[in-house]
Amino acid sequence: MHKKHEREAPPHSVLGSLRALIPTHDRVAFAEALRVAEQQANKLLHLHGHPKLPIPAELIMELPKVTVEYTRHIVSGATFWHHHRQTWIIHLSRSDSPRRQRFTLAHEYKHIIDHGRHHLLYKGTRRTTAETQAERAADYFAGCLLVPRQLLKRAWHNGVTQTHRLAELFHVSEQAIEVRLRQCGLVHNKRRGLGSLALEDFPS
Repeated sequence: MHKKHEREAPPHSVLGSLRALIPTHDRVAFAEALRVAEQQANKLLHLHGHPKLPIPAELIMELPKVTVEYTRHIVSGATFWHHHRQTWIIHLSRSDSPRRQRFTLAHEYKHIIDHGRHHLLYKGTRRTTAETQAERAADYFAGCLLVPRQLLKRAWHNGVTQTHRLAELFHVSEQAIEVRLRQCGLVHNKRRGLGSLALEDFPS
């Protein structure tokens, strides 16, 4: 749920820099929307000096106008703009594991980046709604941010190939690692291309 009274982020801000990567034309295919998500994740890492593993949650939590609150009243996560407090509120579930909370935090931040721009990025298809595409892109952004492609490949080629060891290294779930291994082409995946990734390729 998003309020409509959010002020536009200035272009020099972190949020403004990430939103500037979104194409302004309305002919964005879903595969391009996913590439934009990865570019945004890489940009956020670059703006924070490419932090060491595991990628710290503070990278998002300490951003201006972002407030993280923990609650027992939701299943996963939620995001909305609080007009009176002039901040984005990200709700995380207290019952989730720290690794799950990290992934949800990154997922919800992607929704903040996309706010007001869904119509440019997500068109839907005969089989998939625009809302589902937005959720998949948020999952993809979270995976790219917490398990960067270059760092995952480096660890893999350095001999860290067990799923549980990679999950410990990146401080994410084993499911998230399995998805990223497929997305980065490190394990066999019959599906071809970003645009054809199925729902199971995105951690729920």
